[in-house]
Amino acid sequence: MLDKTCVHVFSQGGLHFAVDGNSGAVHVLDDTALELITSILESDKIASREDIVQYLKLHPAFEEVGAEVLELVDAGLLFSADLTEVPPRPESVVKALCLNVAHDCNLRCAYCFASTGDFQGERELMPWEVAKAAADFLIKSSKHRRQLEIDFFGGEPLLNWPVVERTVEYAKEQAEKHGKSFRFTITTNGLGLTPAIADFINENMYNVVLSLDGRREVNDGLRQTASGRGSVYDIVVPKFQRLVEGRQGKSYYVRGTFTADNLDFSEDVAHLADLGFTQISIEPVVTSEDSGWALREEHLPEILKEYERLAELFLERRRTDRPFSFFHFNVELKKGPCLYKRLSGCGAGYEYLAVTPKGELYPCHQFVGREDFLLGSVWDGVTNQGLPPKFKDAHVLNSPICRECWAKYYCSGGCVKNNLEAAASFQGVDELSCNLEKKRLECAFYIQACSQTSYQWE
Repeated sequence: MLDKTCVHVFSQGGLHFAVDGNSGAVHVLDDTALELITSILESDKIASREDIVQYLKLHPAFEEVGAEVLELVDAGLLFSADLTEVPPRPESVVKALCLNVAHDCNLRCAYCFASTGDFQGERELMPWEVAKAAADFLIKSSKHRRQLEIDFFGGEPLLNWPVVERTVEYAKEQAEKHGKSFRFTITTNGLGLTPAIADFINENMYNVVLSLDGRREVNDGLRQTASGRGSVYDIVVPKFQRLVEGRQGKSYYVRGTFTADNLDFSEDVAHLADLGFTQISIEPVVTSEDSGWALREEHLPEILKEYERLAELFLERRRTDRPFSFFHFNVELKKGPCLYKRLSGCGAGYEYLAVTPKGELYPCHQFVGREDFLLGSVWDGVTNQGLPPKFKDAHVLNSPICRECWAKYYCSGGCVKNNLEAAASFQGVDELSCNLEKKRLECAFYIQACSQTSYQWE
């Protein structure tokens, strides 16, 4: 039988595509191939390979391209079968921690999910003793796994810089003793960035995320200092430029947020590229629906068109001295993530945990402060044993909606927190996020096709 539920056809920029979601194959089509595959998808009478053969006999105009379609079917690259069950999974261990070293911030961003840094609680900094215990907990809980990660987050982690610095040094020392290796990441708004801090980050941090929304008027419209004085844009841009210049090829992202106030966010990406930043990510805002800048269903057509404009900008800039990489267009078709990563994404709640300044453990930073998602502490470990299995089982094959989606092995089901907020279920989906991800994937495939020297049907 043909599995037609996860085959997706679309057109963009004058090119036609068929995506076989189960196998991950992406095919560039000519007009005839598009017509044939669309006919197969829409016909209730074509359910098997033999049905395609019979259809081709009745429609000789499709004979040549039909033979190629049958070859792809036989190779498992079109109308391919999906997994019927999840293969046995290796033991899951905690391999990454998000250290909320500061539940405080020197900005007052209007859309902040963390309530301007305090996570709906008191403003506080993580003591060194908690950070040390967190590193020890990670080393112990990781068991056989060698490669570990610590993300310094907040709030604004530079407000607690001495603890960040000391944690890096301590984790490195302990890694040598226990046969481990650490990768460190930090996310910062840049206000407290000094040359010395930037140099330490560039020497020790595997990745750095720099928060900046784009054009001055966009960034400063919703991102203001705690005092309300000065332009955040004017303060941080030169600091970010200096830090990025010192990265010397190491990973970084300038990470922005787009809202209902800047649905023309491709202009913000272009602006960031003009500033000299080459690794860029602009994310849709996640905020309460009653806020003036929330993204709503009526914004969707405009947002989808904007992603198409961004794809054209990406291709145009690649031919100039201002090229850039856009996070959501980086899709690996030949060497992607392992199966388990494709099934459930980030591992929040069982492989990736967040630590508060008090040492509490949560599934990720998005859940901090929600008592029903409290997992335990860095001293006692995970004591809420019933919660991790719920996150582990929140994968695409357990979701009725995701199971029949062509994009499931690319998006891995999306953000569990967003899905829970939108659908009140671990197996639900956030439909707006889902639609945005599908469009970003289409743009990514289009960009890759435009990178080829020819677009013939293969």
